[in-house]
Amino acid sequence: MLAWKLGPALACGNTVVLKPAEQTPLTALHVASLIAEAQFPPGVVNVVPGYGPTAGNAIARHHRVDKVAFTGSTEVGKLIMQASAQSNLKRMTLELGGKSPNIIFADADLDIAVAQAHDGVFFNQGQVCCAGSRVFVESKVYDSFVERSIEKAKKRVVGDPFDAKVDQGPQIDKTQMNAIMNYIEKGKSEGAKMVTGGHRFGDKGYYVEPTIFTDVTDHMVIAQEEIFGPVMSIMRFSDTKDLVEKANNTIYGLAAAVCTKDIEKALWVSNNIRAGTVWVNCYSVFDSAVPFGGYKMSGFGRELGKYALQAYTEVKSVSRLVLPHTFVPHC
Repeated sequence: MLAWKLGPALACGNTVVLKPAEQTPLTALHVASLIAEAQFPPGVVNVVPGYGPTAGNAIARHHRVDKVAFTGSTEVGKLIMQASAQSNLKRMTLELGGKSPNIIFADADLDIAVAQAHDGVFFNQGQVCCAGSRVFVESKVYDSFVERSIEKAKKRVVGDPFDAKVDQGPQIDKTQMNAIMNYIEKGKSEGAKMVTGGHRFGDKGYYVEPTIFTDVTDHMVIAQEEIFGPVMSIMRFSDTKDLVEKANNTIYGLAAAVCTKDIEKALWVSNNIRAGTVWVNCYSVFDSAVPFGGYKMSGFGRELGKYALQAYTEVKSVSRLVLPHTFVPHC
C-alpha cells in the first residue's frame, strides 16, 4: 500500500507526508531509512507515525495538504472526507472496505476453484480489504466444494509467521481478534452452520482458526459486514440472474471473482457485478499497469497505472495570444 501511493506521488513531483497505520509503523520507518540512504533531498518524504485521531486528523485538516490517499476502513474514510470538506477541499483517493463475492460455477475446475477461494479469504489472516469472504457456489458442485474447502482449511497451519512451514499468523491485535470472534458467534446465533474452525487458536497470541460457515443467507451479519479475518461464508445458487442480485447486495464494491470455463459467462457476470476489479479463474492478481479501486462504500479513485499518476497531478489550461490577431473578448 505504501509503494502504491509513494511511487506515483514522487513520480509526479510531489512531496509526501506519510502516516502509517499505528499498528505497523516499523515497515514505513524502514522505507524512510532507505529513502535517506538513497539521498533524497530532505523534506521530500516525511514519515509521521501516530494515531488516527491525532496525526491522521491533523493531515486531513491541514490547509497546505492538497491531496490525501488513504487505505483503510469506510468509517475512517468518511471522517477524512469530512475533514477535507471543512478545510480546503483536498483531492482524494480512498480505498476502503469490502465484502467481495467469489463466484464458483459448476463447470469450473474444482481444484482451482477451491484453491483460489481458500487463498482469496485466508491470505494474510483474512486481513485484506478485497478478501473474497462471500463464496457463491452453484448447487451442482456445492457439496463437493464445501467438503474440499473444509479439508483444505483443516490442513492450514497456524502459528509463528516467521516459520516457513506456517500458513497463517496472528491477527493484528487483540481488538481485531475479539471482533472476529464476535462475528463468529453472531454467525452461529443467526443460523449459519459452522463446519470448521471457529475458535481461538492456542491460549497465547491473537490467533484465530480458519473458519468456514455454510447455509449462509443474505440477511446475516457475516454476509453483510466486513469481518477482516479468516472467515469464509459459503452460499448456494442455481439461477445466474438471482446470483448477480445477491452478489451486488452489499454496500461495498471493491472486488469480485468468477470461476468458470465459459468465457461468455465470465464476461456477462463481470459486466453485471458492481465492483472495481473482477478476477476470472484467479484471485488477488495484480499488475502495476492495471487500475485498482472500488465502487460504492469501497471508495473512489484508482491506484496503479496511469490512473494513479492522474490522481497526483492538477489540470491547468494556459492560453496565449499570438499577434497579429483580432482579439474579440467574450465578456
